[in-house]
Amino acid sequence: MGYAKERGKLEKLSENINGLAIYNEKSLAILNDSYEKYSHSVRILKNKVPDLFGSLYENELQDIKKGRKLLKESETDELRQQNFLEYKNLIQIALEKTIQVTKDAK
Repeated sequence: MGYAKERGKLEKLSENINGLAIYNEKSLAILNDSYEKYSHSVRILKNKVPDLFGSLYENELQDIKKGRKLLKESETDELRQQNFLEYKNLIQIALEKTIQVTKDAK
């Protein structure tokens, strides 16, 4: 079963967030959009092959949601910047794991 279409979307998302390093509204909007698109793609993959993508859907999305919540609850600029980078890293890790599963599942 081919996953090239979804993998292409995920790789594009990974490229989009790769250079984000400083918290601001534009960067946050890009991250939130990437999270939404990742969520949609991994849901599609999970529905096609639950055995391969079910754990990514459950675990990675939960981790990202926790990171997003921490960022929203940040009270200082320093903490907000730290949590922004953590949120970005969680999305990046989830993207990389999902891309790798699509490659290994050929």
